[in-house]
Amino acid sequence: MSLPLLPPVPIGRNALVVEADARTREHLEATLRSFGYDVTVNVSVDEAQAELARGPFALTLLAATLDGHDGLELLRQLQVRGGDPGPIILIASERDVMRVSEATALGAQEFLHKAFRPDDLENVIKEALARPWRTWPRHHDAEDPAAQLQREVALCRSPRMREVWEVVTQAAAVDVTVLIGGETGTGKDLVARAIHHFSSRRNAPLVKVNCAAVPRELLESELFGHERGAFTGAHQLKLGKFEAANRGTIFLDEIGDLHPALQAKLLHVLQDGTFSRVGGKSTIKVDVRVLAATNRDLEHEVTEQRFREDLYYRLNVIQIVVPPLRERMEEVPLLANYFAQRYARLFRRNGFSLSPTAVERLAHHRFPGNVRELENLVKRMIVLDDPTLARTPFLRAAPVAIPEPATNGAPVRAPRSTASLKEIARSAARAAEREAIARVLEETGWNRVRAARLLRVSYRALLYKIKDVGLERVVEPSS
Repeated sequence: MSLPLLPPVPIGRNALVVEADARTREHLEATLRSFGYDVTVNVSVDEAQAELARGPFALTLLAATLDGHDGLELLRQLQVRGGDPGPIILIASERDVMRVSEATALGAQEFLHKAFRPDDLENVIKEALARPWRTWPRHHDAEDPAAQLQREVALCRSPRMREVWEVVTQAAAVDVTVLIGGETGTGKDLVARAIHHFSSRRNAPLVKVNCAAVPRELLESELFGHERGAFTGAHQLKLGKFEAANRGTIFLDEIGDLHPALQAKLLHVLQDGTFSRVGGKSTIKVDVRVLAATNRDLEHEVTEQRFREDLYYRLNVIQIVVPPLRERMEEVPLLANYFAQRYARLFRRNGFSLSPTAVERLAHHRFPGNVRELENLVKRMIVLDDPTLARTPFLRAAPVAIPEPATNGAPVRAPRSTASLKEIARSAARAAEREAIARVLEETGWNRVRAARLLRVSYRALLYKIKDVGLERVVEPSS
């Protein structure tokens, strides 16, 4: 059934920008504000979907690629969850041009090259608004966010996570700040959502800010807003995230990356609930509960004088540490099957399910990227139609060690090695290099330029290493 069409009348002057690249994002925001738009900026599909759940937009500018992730997933989610983004303009680089037709089929209205001029953007917006555009009504079978949250919490049933949920329940009942720690990808965001959902503020907004994703010079305005004329490009008043979260909860992710100057201002807000917008003289008072998360050791950051000690103690009224997935491996089959069901429905791959062999292999993988790695791995399996893990590059690059069954009650021991210590050390170093390179390539979507930067080696050295450790054959999935 075709989607209904709306007349070409903008809902207002609010625009949503979904772009991870800082330079492009700032260029888009400044240009849109010069056109008179009130701009909301997100850097991920999840943030954009949460923003769309709060209300409609006059138009949305969506990057085809978001820091190695698929920006078109927002279009797929709109078909399942609904939302009112207005006409969608796809922002694409040279590498993304081939995906324009796919985006158009999913509901994108216009296309704009990343290297755009202001008049290019103005013309594209006029074209988009001059024609009817699609809207995505909420489907009756779409899962309610609260029901989805409770289902995800129920999946985390290991002894370690049961301890976490006990503290979450207690923390939710008391209106104090909570500091959530743990490695990247363990589920700190889930814990924050659960605390808000089970608190007395559940009917008010939960506003998330990634302190590492927003450039430092823009983060103060993002958090606290700015007055018109406060700086170049500030053509109108902007409300900050603290005002948007009034009577609700604000979740400050990656709090360890907060600049010292903003740490002082945040401390002031925590002490008396007041702040001033950038360029403003009046004092604004808000009623906001603060949750913060970090993958850093903040006590060490305090010792090294990179994080304020007084702010640390203000945030650390209740501390929750989310254990890594390798310490709760009994959850892997449950999580894997949940992700398979969820994304098979989202990607319209009806009938897809994980094979028992694939689940067994997943249950013995180390998952350095934790739950996020597992989720992305299952997504790839669905996209490649690979229910048995036969064509998934990452696990082929880092083979899974599945223990053999015991014999007569005793475990089977590996045969003794006759290799020299030098050979053993060389082999171990090679295996470690292979795993590190494979992990970074996986995290960057096999973008070898970014991977080389993260690994702090030259691009040519990385190409040599990929070939040397035998990863070259899995750069492209087999057909």
